[in-house]
Amino acid sequence: MTGGRFSRSIAARLGPRNLSSPRVSINRKLWVVRRPSFGDLAVASCLASLVLVVGCIMHLYIFRYLGSGRLVAGFTRDTDVCDVFDGSWVLDSSYPLYNSSECPFAERGFNCLANGRKDMDYLKWRWKPRQCDVPLFSARDVLERLRGKRVVFVGDSMSRTQWESLICMLMTGVQDPKTVYEVNRNQISKTIRFLGVHFQTFNLSIEFFRSVFLVQQGLPPRHGLKRVRMALKLDKMDDISKKWIDSDVLIFNSGHWWTPSKLFDIGCYFQVGGSLKLGMSINSAFRIALNTWASWVETKVNTNRTRVFFRTYEPSHWSGSNQKDCNVTQQPLSEAKVNDQNEFADIIAEVVERMSVPVTALNVTSMGAFRSDAHVGSWSHPPTILDCSHWCLPGLPDAWNEIVFSYLLTRDPRKLGK
Repeated sequence: MTGGRFSRSIAARLGPRNLSSPRVSINRKLWVVRRPSFGDLAVASCLASLVLVVGCIMHLYIFRYLGSGRLVAGFTRDTDVCDVFDGSWVLDSSYPLYNSSECPFAERGFNCLANGRKDMDYLKWRWKPRQCDVPLFSARDVLERLRGKRVVFVGDSMSRTQWESLICMLMTGVQDPKTVYEVNRNQISKTIRFLGVHFQTFNLSIEFFRSVFLVQQGLPPRHGLKRVRMALKLDKMDDISKKWIDSDVLIFNSGHWWTPSKLFDIGCYFQVGGSLKLGMSINSAFRIALNTWASWVETKVNTNRTRVFFRTYEPSHWSGSNQKDCNVTQQPLSEAKVNDQNEFADIIAEVVERMSVPVTALNVTSMGAFRSDAHVGSWSHPPTILDCSHWCLPGLPDAWNEIVFSYLLTRDPRKLGK
């Protein structure tokens, strides 16, 4: 068993309200004391019961819903709120939840067993919150609850991995695999901007849109510096964002492309309005882009229908002086050791906390910090590519999906599928 915290979760807090005391004038009167009648006692009992019921309702609403549903998905145990991202990994012989080799929608590059990995302990770890349990994932139950729905993932290759994971998890509840197909008959590939898998029996669509920055990337303003070849327009959403709106579950991620090597080294700089911001830091630009995303959600998405999630930054486990060595362990770490820009997770949580509509931040950063055993490593395809960023399937992304859909089926007061 491994445990510990990697980075603190930012939780929504309810502070005490300041109540002013109105002035009350008191008129003294003489009262005649009499014994209370049976009717008086009955009325008093009814009033006490009413106060108790109202108090219970207010407690459930304030502490269970407002106190945990917005920022960090939580499940409740008795009257306590549970942070599902504060926990540890425990061995569970009932895992994994599926076989990637039997799932036609899992990329070969993520199927570590098929690519020659011999040890299998990495498949047997289940995420266990400290104060509660994540309910067991029932593919058939989730399929029934998602009947007629549209689930959309938006982001980079980590989002595509979670998309593949969910499809493979749900395939275990399908009687006829031929009724599940990619809508454009495409092979799963990292180069395609849109992939959609349809579960015909359930009229269910699980879709992925590749949008690594979420905001627009295009040509810079004219007459700029020669080193500026592209511009990331921080105040404009990706031009395919209109395709994400009409969905029932919408899950975002971003962060892994916000690095100097994928921006400045290839001549891509930040732009706000018509002006380039050559001296802007990546963290500042990421915050502006996230605020653009938040405004888009608040104005374009009907959150009465669509459940919106944003998954935080997933840590990698590169090592060595140049951060190019990839040492995949056979067991999770006892202490979290990563070398990433994990402040991205805090930026996401802070932006979500300030939003005026219900959005849930999935703070998975600390969960993944211990899982140096779960990366693709040298078991990629082709095997010459080392990978300490992406995760094997089955693996860690399955836990993200377990949390999302357990939250939807047990915590969301709007009752998905009802």
